[in-house]
Amino acid sequence: MTSAGIDRRALVSRHNPVFHEPHPADVLTVGNGNIAMTVDVSGLQTFPGHHELRPDPSRVPHTDMNGLPPQRSRPFAKDDFQIPLRIQSSWGWYATRGRRDYDMAETMTAYESHRGTVEYPDRMGLLRAGDAIPEELEAGAWLSFNPRRLHLGRLALDTSGDLAPLTEPAQLSDVRTTLDMYSGILTARYTLEGVPVVVRTAVDPESDTLAVRIESDLLRRGLGVSWVFEDQKDDLAAFEHPLRETVRWKRAEQRHRTAVRTVESSEYVVEFTTTGSMEPVGDRRTRFSTERETLEATVTLGGTSVAPPTGVDAVFGASARWWSSFWESGGALSFEGSTDPRAPELERRVVLSQYLTAVNCAGASPPQESGLVYNTWNGKFHLEMHWLHGAHFPMWGRGHLLKRSIAWYHKSLLAAEATATRQGYQGARWPKQTDLSGRESPSNIGSFLIWQQPHIIYLLELLYQERPSTAFLEENHLLVEATAEFMADFVVEAEGSFQLGPPMIPAQETYVGQRSTNANPTFELAYWSWALHVANQWRERLERKRSARWEDVSRRMRPPTRLDDDTYAAVSTPPYLVRTDHPSMLMAYGWLPPGLLIDQDAMTATFDSVWQDWDLQSTWGWDYPILAMTAAELGDLGKAIEALLFDSPKNVFIANGHSPQMRGFLSVYLPSNGALLAAVARLARTHGRGNDLPEGWAMRWEGFPQT
Repeated sequence: MTSAGIDRRALVSRHNPVFHEPHPADVLTVGNGNIAMTVDVSGLQTFPGHHELRPDPSRVPHTDMNGLPPQRSRPFAKDDFQIPLRIQSSWGWYATRGRRDYDMAETMTAYESHRGTVEYPDRMGLLRAGDAIPEELEAGAWLSFNPRRLHLGRLALDTSGDLAPLTEPAQLSDVRTTLDMYSGILTARYTLEGVPVVVRTAVDPESDTLAVRIESDLLRRGLGVSWVFEDQKDDLAAFEHPLRETVRWKRAEQRHRTAVRTVESSEYVVEFTTTGSMEPVGDRRTRFSTERETLEATVTLGGTSVAPPTGVDAVFGASARWWSSFWESGGALSFEGSTDPRAPELERRVVLSQYLTAVNCAGASPPQESGLVYNTWNGKFHLEMHWLHGAHFPMWGRGHLLKRSIAWYHKSLLAAEATATRQGYQGARWPKQTDLSGRESPSNIGSFLIWQQPHIIYLLELLYQERPSTAFLEENHLLVEATAEFMADFVVEAEGSFQLGPPMIPAQETYVGQRSTNANPTFELAYWSWALHVANQWRERLERKRSARWEDVSRRMRPPTRLDDDTYAAVSTPPYLVRTDHPSMLMAYGWLPPGLLIDQDAMTATFDSVWQDWDLQSTWGWDYPILAMTAAELGDLGKAIEALLFDSPKNVFIANGHSPQMRGFLSVYLPSNGALLAAVARLARTHGRGNDLPEGWAMRWEGFPQT
């Protein structure tokens, strides 16, 4: 049960990742939510080739626009995965030049709906930039691939003089590289050419400043640090021109330099300081060196300007204060006292996931699925994943980290309203895959998803429940209003109820081939009903009249279809249930609070059916927390814990806390981490209501606002 006085520093510190030898997937990331640097065992980005993605030799480019790629079940092997070394930000993006200009109208296909003909930008599949792309998909591909998130540069150890060039991590011996999550400071200790080296690295929590301190006698012999403006690492399609990349030096003093980097039409500023000296090495590299035993350097980055330079001690101090405050505030949960041998592993995953999501998912815009580590899907963010990335923040009493990205919705509201208007609807229709502009990315799947639509209502409601205030309601009610207006207009009244009709694809993307006929997915029906009810609650709190339309739709949403065994179908149209991919029916009870549409007994039977007879190897890392949330809401904490620890190659959390999913592409998948934290918060709440933990498990928690 809940207990005060958890030693939070001890809880966090016992799970600090430590590396004693290099591995392509063993990287660590320091960051502040808006910028992050991923480093190798050297403490910097010294051996990038060791960590670059290696193509999956079994992958065949997927050209079927009416199906998902086949899932090849294979045991998890860490050696299948690599995690690249990048520096990425929430603000840094670039776009390529195609061989011609492209227009969104080229990507449109007309679909019949209950409201008449509606155009969707669907002329793009799951092809990647390096694949052969048919000419008829070229416009959709370019608009999907662009803009991409910038790789801002690389900060690496290097050598000169009589020291051998650093080419392989095997040159380092006696390695002990660890991340102190309580302070956000990474320390790498090792021996190079028989001489000890200590590297400390951190990121300023307020400014986008990277700081490094190196201590070694080798500094006198030529050990140093270089900043390298590398070429962008993203593959280019055959119709994209090679990138134009330049560097212009505006200031060049011995200890202080300023560079302006241009990638196509994008530009950013980098400011360098050091306690040693700096010298240029060509146009794209600057080297820091010293004749002393200690070398310090800072690198500050920004879109058009940067914060005033700050020293390494100041960055380290700010990092330590911010991270200690992070851990000492909000929720804390420990499985200490459990006798089940798996308890320490679950606790490790929970602690590391808190760190990783704070670094990667707490920026000024929604994160991409791989955060600020490296580009997947070109660095764009997927709004259907935003709940999974960020809902846990207010659940754990850290809603201020989610609030950072809410501003993006305000900035993108006009774009969402334009999409709704173009399709003949009121309100705002939120895209699936997008970027800072809010523009939709063409896709034969994403353009038809609807489960991201209510997310902003849910996220805002979680923030309000954490810290209720009229000011917060007034600041954000336009988002709720516009979203609810679209939802209430999107439904179709038929047979005495409101229905969700085609074209659409439910959260279970297996149904891509039936997008022109899919109707009434179980989860989305329940989500529509719940979110419209919450939208009216917002009106009441602001002493405004409830929307009769919203209330009518909420109350009269069509009950989900049940199969002959009284379990819930995925959709109300053939094929009613396909037992692969996300078992999204479960999200209607657990992800969502119990509501008007879902029968508990039927959901219990549905959960049991999924548990016993679903291809869980075809699911994704966030599906196991979904199972856990449903089990917890049904009162079965034993099954909830089993779901979180389910033996699956997509439910493995490696030493740094990441959950690799796809060889050669998706080695980092932060929806797994965020969903885990949301599920554990639900476990604590259910346990607090009096539901027993299974034998062998003990759980202590404190600081959760909703338990």
